[in-house]
Amino acid sequence: MGKKSRTKSAAAAKPGEVGPRQQCPCGSGRRYKACHGSADGGTPYVVRTFEGLPGECDWVAMREFLPVGKAALTLRPGAYDGAADGRSVTVVTVLPGIAPASVRADGDIWLAVQVAHQSGDPSRDFAEALHLALAAEPGDSVVMPSLPGVGPRLQDVVEAGSKLEVTVLDGYDFWFEDSDDSDASVAATLEQLNSSVDPSTRLTSVDAAYWTSVGTKEHLRWVLPHDEDAALTALARLHAADADRVGEESRLVGSFRAHGLLVPVWDLPVGTGAAALEAPAAALAARLGEALETVESLTVDERSARNGLANRQLTIR
Repeated sequence: MGKKSRTKSAAAAKPGEVGPRQQCPCGSGRRYKACHGSADGGTPYVVRTFEGLPGECDWVAMREFLPVGKAALTLRPGAYDGAADGRSVTVVTVLPGIAPASVRADGDIWLAVQVAHQSGDPSRDFAEALHLALAAEPGDSVVMPSLPGVGPRLQDVVEAGSKLEVTVLDGYDFWFEDSDDSDASVAATLEQLNSSVDPSTRLTSVDAAYWTSVGTKEHLRWVLPHDEDAALTALARLHAADADRVGEESRLVGSFRAHGLLVPVWDLPVGTGAAALEAPAAALAARLGEALETVESLTVDERSARNGLANRQLTIR
């Protein structure tokens, strides 16, 4: 009887969901049913956090690895009972003090995505931070002392037909747009902050692919919009055929899983730069599309390639 119950419990989880007896993905170390899966576990854990948002893949990039960037956010008319109508909202990677959101002197709202929220759904957290910012005074930063609980997610307040146009920045100068340029303390702070930023560029030939230089190495990180397993299988087909390169000397070194999507990572020779990747990335996207449509079973070499790629995966959340 007990064995049957355990089997039934394990089978209850659907694809993309967390089983009740599995470890909670929030990192608490507890089983899901005793953590975010419990009746009083706070915001339910969501695997594909940004699904349904315009620019889902760019949301993942801004949240997980883009050093400095921003994008204008278009809210639905009437969002938050009309409190957001006429307000300018900008999504940024990070804010001073790691604040979830802040209100500028002119009333514009900045919403940060690289924030350590504790619930299982960052989309809900961001929507709550935005809600608090709408009620804050100019010059205030938002503080979220507790889990937000049930409420609207970004998908409920962002205009569905809008676009997320990410602007990659060289540094944190935008933090001090309202400050006196002659302030020595501001200049010193900026110099220190900007020296830690790795140069990055978003490619234009494909979506959500970002080149970066980390001094001794260059990388391309590309957030793929496809189902994780399907994307991994397609990459394995290309890898087995030596067709997974973005340039002759590039090398697919692994991937990480974030917010329900796969992010493959390529090592590049120093000096490659972003411009040299545009045409190869577009060509790879075409090959990847063909591989995704292939229905034949994997060959021995392709299965081996898939296992190798899976073993080099890092799961962020």
